[in-house]
Amino acid sequence: MIDPATPARRAQGRSAAGGSPPPSPAQPANKKLQNILVLQGGGALGAYQLGVCEVLGTAGFAPDWIAGVSIGAINGAIIAGNPPETCLTALRRFWDGVGRTLPAPWWRPDGAFANWFSEGAATFVAAAGVPGFFTPRFPPPPLRPDGTEAALSWYDTAPLRDTLDGLIDWDRLNDGPVRLSVGAVNVTTGNARFFDTRGAAPTRLTADHILASGALPPGFPPVMVEGEAWWDGGLVSNTPLQHVLDCPMRGDMRIFQVDVFPARGPMPRNLAEAAARVQDIRYSSRTRLATDSNANLTPAKAAIRRLLAAYPDTDIPERALLADFAAEPAIEIALIIYRAKAWNGDQRGYDFSQPALTAHRTAGHADATATLAARNWHAPPATPGIQSFDAGATPRAAPPAAGTARRASPARADRRGRSG
Repeated sequence: MIDPATPARRAQGRSAAGGSPPPSPAQPANKKLQNILVLQGGGALGAYQLGVCEVLGTAGFAPDWIAGVSIGAINGAIIAGNPPETCLTALRRFWDGVGRTLPAPWWRPDGAFANWFSEGAATFVAAAGVPGFFTPRFPPPPLRPDGTEAALSWYDTAPLRDTLDGLIDWDRLNDGPVRLSVGAVNVTTGNARFFDTRGAAPTRLTADHILASGALPPGFPPVMVEGEAWWDGGLVSNTPLQHVLDCPMRGDMRIFQVDVFPARGPMPRNLAEAAARVQDIRYSSRTRLATDSNANLTPAKAAIRRLLAAYPDTDIPERALLADFAAEPAIEIALIIYRAKAWNGDQRGYDFSQPALTAHRTAGHADATATLAARNWHAPPATPGIQSFDAGATPRAAPPAAGTARRASPARADRRGRSG
């Protein structure tokens, strides 16, 4: 990801200029070390991911594969659907657009006032919607006929479809160099699925798949894909790390996992903090579970590799399957977790005000900068198996809430990140 130039509006389905052909499904990427971006869902907290991506882009970590859920799927689709030199500009355009929900206040909300302002902003969003994202239904769902889309949700997400079509070159997203996986859950079966441009059964993604990944009920309606109704993938798993680890591994991986909900947190002091803490626990990643599950398979994989090496001439159909299962590349996971939030009420995911989005983005700059400064991420991983690194395990102090919608410059974020 590199910054500059404003991209021209793209119509859905227009060919990507100079787009490279996709790797085969059996070989996820045509290079030894893959850079992988894993993005959680979290509504307005997705602005944190913008700040992280800006720092990673400046440092030269362009993603080969993006896996996202909900707002993470939206951010990932915008990145994958634009050339490296303009993808961050397109991502800023999205967040600048949804940030027009409320004008910046003339005073500087901080402390308790920040959360009060955030509650008010979320209430305004509930009543008025978000430009380029969703609008309230009128008449409301209780007054609509059963079985209609309008009876199933409080908001219409047609504006988001138009926004995505204006920001994304869908041919580039599907045929370009960046693999994209987005998670959703089937409404009638309850089964989760990742729609993947390079999966075992590759899917040609459209705006419908992205909307399905972010269709959180009862706010947003289910989206029909392949004749079935789908809801937000975060209902089953809000972090797509396991999907990445479950795919056949063909080379070493450097995974940047960007979490907007921390699994660990302080004891809440009141009902609002308790509600926010419940969100953190419900939607946080289960990285330790995923890495431990894979680590438990290490002895079995080693035994299979020894058997295959001892009998190289054995010609059985299962040999290739066993070799795929036993492969154990070096995988490094950088955990970039949004712990210290100045805007931390239980309505934070619905507060699309400029001060809140600016605070999230600035925090993403700081946390990503601290992560990159903690070790040499440009060095290839040396040890087979999975290792995770968390530079923010000792939480930094929450930044003051921004009172204006000033754009956070990379330089300012860099200085702040280095100071902790």
